[in-house]
Amino acid sequence: MVVGTGKIKFRLFGVNSLKEKRSILKSIINRIKIKFNISIAEIDYNDSHLWAQIGFSIIGNDSRMVNSKIDKVFNLADDIGLAQITDIQMEIIHL
Repeated sequence: MVVGTGKIKFRLFGVNSLKEKRSILKSIINRIKIKFNISIAEIDYNDSHLWAQIGFSIIGNDSRMVNSKIDKVFNLADDIGLAQITDIQMEIIHL
């Protein structure tokens, strides 16, 4: 079994409230979740208007497939264009 995890840190512009931030993140998270059917959630910077971080996990039996899917999640998050990606992290664990 191969477990892949990823983190994406976003910089948000023009956001004046946590409500606006949550709306943007909800849109990003839902689009990724629908496209890839993965576990994904906001994991850090919960009280910041300007920053957000989401984390996700993917499980499979082939590390190349898991790695490819993680890359596609990163690309989709960037293509959505609602926030600027400032950092990405990936880890693949073989169990």
